[in-house]
Amino acid sequence: QHPNRRYFILKSIIINNLYGVDIMDEAVEICKLRLFLKMVAQIDDVKQIEPLPDIDFNIQAGNTLVGYATYEEVENAVTGTFDFDDTMARIRERAEDVEALFSLFRQQQTELGGDVTLADKQALQGKLAALSDELNGYLAGEYGVDINKADAYQQWLSSHQPFHWFIAFYGILKEGGFDVIIGNPPYLELRQIDYAPPKHLASYQGKAIHAMCMERSLHLLKPQGCMSMIVPIALVCTQRMQIVQSLLEKGRNVWYANYSWRPGKLFDTVNNALTIFTATPAREGRTFSTNYQKWSSHYRSLLMYGVDYVEMPRHRTAFWVPKLGQELESALLEKCLKIKNSLRLTSRKGKHQVYYRAAGGLYWKVFTDFPPAFKVNGKSARSSTATSFGVETAEIAKPIIAILSSNLFWWWYTVVSNCRSLSASDIQNFPVPQSALEDAELARLGEEYLADLRRNSEMKVRKQKSTGRTETQTFKIQKSKPIIDKIDRVLAEHYGFTDEELDFIINYDIKYRMGLGNA
Repeated sequence: QHPNRRYFILKSIIINNLYGVDIMDEAVEICKLRLFLKMVAQIDDVKQIEPLPDIDFNIQAGNTLVGYATYEEVENAVTGTFDFDDTMARIRERAEDVEALFSLFRQQQTELGGDVTLADKQALQGKLAALSDELNGYLAGEYGVDINKADAYQQWLSSHQPFHWFIAFYGILKEGGFDVIIGNPPYLELRQIDYAPPKHLASYQGKAIHAMCMERSLHLLKPQGCMSMIVPIALVCTQRMQIVQSLLEKGRNVWYANYSWRPGKLFDTVNNALTIFTATPAREGRTFSTNYQKWSSHYRSLLMYGVDYVEMPRHRTAFWVPKLGQELESALLEKCLKIKNSLRLTSRKGKHQVYYRAAGGLYWKVFTDFPPAFKVNGKSARSSTATSFGVETAEIAKPIIAILSSNLFWWWYTVVSNCRSLSASDIQNFPVPQSALEDAELARLGEEYLADLRRNSEMKVRKQKSTGRTETQTFKIQKSKPIIDKIDRVLAEHYGFTDEELDFIINYDIKYRMGLGNA
């Protein structure tokens, strides 16, 4: 009976099925506008136009983390102050009253000829605001804010923007939660925000806001619901995310798709490697991951079609989820993890130093037995990104440099790290057979490699406003690739790699390393 079938279907979906919350008022308004434009785009004739929906109660502004999300959270707040007058029953009754008005409000917008009056909307807004004010009072007390001190209370409301999922979407949460949650939470640390998230969150200790948003979303999700978000790649490769991984994987299948930020990136303005995770219900959950995907901007439209997942062990001994793209890599990783010896046993303070840069180098990592030259305004200095570690003897330094310069280490580093900075633990946890450290051929190749590095190095000059003229010794490592390949052939014997596995390691990431890579 409606003049445009598709318009009516989309309108019904938007009113009855789509809900959203964002801390930015502008984001909320943009979201509403995009939904309206989607509906208007279905109209072929002006006679087909029906009233646009009022979705102010579907898409709302507020703080996802601050506020009461569930009945249990409200109950704990109320009973914590002695519920002598059965306050909880009264709050529940008022919440159900709000939900009844909300249901009527939605129904009136999808019925043919249905009419929503301003009085209807104001009645719903008034009841919702009154209940929110009461819950804000309880919440302010938990933050140590006296609601009778108007200035302090208003300042707290402005900075924290509390949003009570419990009452805003009471009917949905009463039925167990949302069926699907998708999101792009803030890539911020606790120190970067001016509000205090609830400390009872298990992920609070990690101090990452996106991790807390993930945990809060799990509280709002039905047990049989699905969730997907775009978050920093730290989710799969940093120790503080282990808590969130365990929460996410409990009773669910989880897929982690990992994306680089060079040369192409998922968001033009975000210089972060990102992970898109998808979680679906499962009695016995399984975990899957992709390799560290690098891509060029022109490939964007095909990006999601070329995703290959590899199954990971659900009970992992490490905090990282390996970034693997094929089963052959699983076999390589298994062989590496069987080696009990690591550079942790040999890397310690000592007079024989191995130098490297902790940052920079998207396609190569530089290890030397000499400090790379660095000058500021003509005077020798030390780069802020330069660091080193010591080894016991000079004899062991060359094999270690050869091993860390190998294609194998680059593959390991890509699989287990955040692929941005090079930390001491990335080096120390690399499994290395003792026999490789004692291999004279590796020592010889390490010396040959270092001589080649020096021969192909040059001083790169930059002029910066704050620092002045800087000169940095840079290395064309791709010119030393033939020597690095020889190193990997020797290492393959120590690790027990097959010819196929060795071929994979030698050619790993070769497109970008040889085409774009200057260290």
